[in-house]
Amino acid sequence: MQHYQNNSATSGVLMHLVPLFCPGIDMDADMAESPARVSGNKKNRARRTVDALWEAFRIAVDSIWTHKLRSILTLLGIIIGMASVVVVGGAIEGLSSYVSERLVSAFGSNTLIVDRFPMMNVSEEEFEEMLKRNKRLYVTDMNAVEKLCDGCAAISPSMSGTDDIKRKDQTFYDASVNGVSEETPKIQELELAEGRFLSNMEVAHAFHMAVIGSQIRDELFGPVDAIGKEIRIGSDRYTVVGVEVKNGSVMGRSLDTNVYIPYTAFLKKYGPRQSIRFRVKASSKETLEPTRDEVRQILRARHKLKPNKEDDFGLMASNDLQAEIDKLTAVIAMVVTPITLISLVVGGIVVMNIMLVTVTERTVEIGMRKAVGAKRSDILLQFLIESGLLAATGGVIGLLLSYGLGIIIESATPIPMNITLGYILIAILASGGIGVISGLYPAYKASKLSPIVALTRD
Repeated sequence: MQHYQNNSATSGVLMHLVPLFCPGIDMDADMAESPARVSGNKKNRARRTVDALWEAFRIAVDSIWTHKLRSILTLLGIIIGMASVVVVGGAIEGLSSYVSERLVSAFGSNTLIVDRFPMMNVSEEEFEEMLKRNKRLYVTDMNAVEKLCDGCAAISPSMSGTDDIKRKDQTFYDASVNGVSEETPKIQELELAEGRFLSNMEVAHAFHMAVIGSQIRDELFGPVDAIGKEIRIGSDRYTVVGVEVKNGSVMGRSLDTNVYIPYTAFLKKYGPRQSIRFRVKASSKETLEPTRDEVRQILRARHKLKPNKEDDFGLMASNDLQAEIDKLTAVIAMVVTPITLISLVVGGIVVMNIMLVTVTERTVEIGMRKAVGAKRSDILLQFLIESGLLAATGGVIGLLLSYGLGIIIESATPIPMNITLGYILIAILASGGIGVISGLYPAYKASKLSPIVALTRD
């Protein structure tokens, strides 16, 4: 207790004596300003960090600019790698959207395809089992669905075969002959360049009328008007009432070699007892699944299938096709994207090699900086920023190059280039990360240099 009182007394004496002998010092003011000093110290540390970053950035830019040719050659690996990743990613996304658009044009959106066998890939054993189990589908099945299905906006047969189309002495070989109804334009995006589509009366009475594709029209008629002219499908004569617009191709199959005739005429020509395929249009995307369930129940009831029995027919929705396309493009992306990223890794190795050379060349500079007070963290930061800046610059140039390549590819091919943000972020993060990682060892090696050894090295 006495010791505590003596200390208190001593402190009190000092508080009174310091102002007498040091008039410029105010003990109370200094003690009151200590929180402000703490805040000021934090600001000073933040400012020193910013200054250190700026100094390292300035030195990195100066080094890159001083060795322009070497920097450009170093950037080539990163540029090529960046452009490869973005262009390949854009091509994959573009291919997916291109095939989707072609499928919508050929099959329609929000549609169901009802067939004896599903159009999806099945094993040989599964197909043999279906061959025994699945029954043929007839026009009566389609009529039953049309009559009983409340969610079906349109229904049309979709039977197809190949035949030769002739006009005078000219022949178009292996055209795709399709037996359809007048509701086909409601189901798929079918646009005509000339004439009209088949009418209800022509379908009901099996008239020999035909709508032909643009490629058939060009080869058989040339500059002559095709509407009202006769063609021969096999040995039967048909009158051309319409010509489709040019649709291009999908998956190597031309969409301009189609001939559309009434399905009633198709059955008369190629056999009335064959199994038919028909398509159903749902009113919207939201009603597609309920419509599929409704069609399935109608057909199961017609075929008298028990609840524990599997369907004896194939039923596939347009979104199933889209899902298969998405799976295919995802597999392509999983295989191709890592391969293109290898080029970025090679570019990173080049950056590491150049940075090691740079450390060797600038040994004296590093020694001088450490001799005048630079810390290991300052040297480490300097070379990390330099390698990262090299990689980032190469990434930006590679990104610009990829856009240029995308324009060239779009003009030379029908596939659009959908360069998405995801692939851009992958490429930028990969190039920047590889640049920093590639600079770690050279930067660490530089920071470990002894200033005495560095200054005495030739």
